[in-house]
Amino acid sequence: MEYVTAVPHPRTEAAGPARAGRRSLAVALLSGALGAAVALLATRQRWSEGTATVAGGSFPLTARGSDVTGVPAALAIVGLAALVAVFAVRRAGRFAVSALLALSGLGIVTAALVGASDSGALDEKAAQASGDTSATVASFSHTAWPYVAAVGGLLILLAGLLALRYGRLWPAMSGRYERGGAPRPRRAAALADPDRPEDIWKALDRGEDPTGADPA
Repeated sequence: MEYVTAVPHPRTEAAGPARAGRRSLAVALLSGALGAAVALLATRQRWSEGTATVAGGSFPLTARGSDVTGVPAALAIVGLAALVAVFAVRRAGRFAVSALLALSGLGIVTAALVGASDSGALDEKAAQASGDTSATVASFSHTAWPYVAAVGGLLILLAGLLALRYGRLWPAMSGRYERGGAPRPRRAAALADPDRPEDIWKALDRGEDPTGADPA
């Protein structure tokens, strides 16, 4: 009795990586863009609050994320630019840009978590309000916005990791145009076969010399 071994079709084998590339691309684009938007939005919100004592009284102070640290906003813009640049480069360049994307997300997470417990911005405001450079803020507390910024950084980090893993399967920008902006010259048309009249007529219709001779 003979056994027949099924041989996988080449198209079936190629469908798996192609499908993984499309899915990872969609997830990376969504998570990267959303992460950058979330991080930028979070840095504009109130991160910390406290009170300062002036002339025997106290009044509240607040600090936004941009007052505490400018790192998350800057890295969000870098990450967004890297996400777009992934499609403009190939091979080693794509790997480098993908690594930059992942590092941007990691930097946002680190800066946001450190900023959640940083009272430096409020201490500066307390010193300005009281006129005492040694004054510090009292009753320090933070909001949830630093952690929201950290979530945005995690989304950008996810996009970078996906680019590192599946970036080779993603499409690239068309290479039809050179760096100077001029289109690449087209390949010379094949000479018409003198034994095939239809080829001669097609060449004449295109305004070409079917014999291939250079015009005088």
